[in-house]
Amino acid sequence: MRRYVYLCLGWIAVALGFVGIALPMLPTTPFLLLAAFLFGKGSPRARAWLIDHPRLGPPIRHWEANGAISRRAKIAAAVAMAAAFGLGVALGLPPLALTLQGLCLAGAATFVLTRPD
Repeated sequence: MRRYVYLCLGWIAVALGFVGIALPMLPTTPFLLLAAFLFGKGSPRARAWLIDHPRLGPPIRHWEANGAISRRAKIAAAVAMAAAFGLGVALGLPPLALTLQGLCLAGAATFVLTRPD
């Protein structure tokens, strides 16, 4: 039963990753990394499909081998985070919400930008 739960959660993560391809505010790679982990627990065949995929596999392999994020992905992530914060400002979110959002985004940006290329 646990295997099917991992498999189902893995496919949900893949679906969110695909949505992230179209929506600039939703990151793709973290969902694919999560899917690879979940598939590793639930379905080696699904994991192999994801890792061997010509478009989706390289960032996962790069992360697993080196803990690295490509320069292009770093730039895209930083731009998306800045845009998300800018949207919060444009929508007139309360100062407390902007502060919390800024702290969370700063933490995420620090993590992403300090990974090797």
